[in-house]
Amino acid sequence: MRKGTEQTVMQTQDSRIPVSRTTDVVILGCGRVGSRLATMMDSEGYNVTVIDMDGHAFRRLPENFRGRTILGTGIDEDVLRRSGIEGAQTFIAVTNNDNPNIMAAQIARQVFRVPEVIARVYDVDRADTYAELGLKTICPTATIAQLIREQVTHSPDRSGA
Repeated sequence: MRKGTEQTVMQTQDSRIPVSRTTDVVILGCGRVGSRLATMMDSEGYNVTVIDMDGHAFRRLPENFRGRTILGTGIDEDVLRRSGIEGAQTFIAVTNNDNPNIMAAQIARQVFRVPEVIARVYDVDRADTYAELGLKTICPTATIAQLIREQVTHSPDRSGA
């Protein structure tokens, strides 16, 4: 447990584990990106809560993960409240589906007034549209395409001859 945090006991799946009442970061989605991000932030000392609809997804988290896991959907306000979103500084939506990511991010920002909200959005046009509306988006499609393009166009073997 981190220093200076209160402990409560929360029923999570099969075991009773001590958890902090405060949450710095709520992450929606415990796939490859969500679990890695949760692990990184937990090891850096953040109080992390991860939400996922699939209980098996939490197996991606290491045994020494000190955060919380919540089984449920990130567009359900009751699930979000149980995650500690009302005191969260950051909400990150990284499921494999744009629609829940966008919807959950909007709820976090507009309903719960989370200071920093980020949504992964695969569709480039939608990512741009929501970014123009003030939602912080990360678009892996555009990012990867740009990185590959840079690798190809800046390759030392491309002399033009």
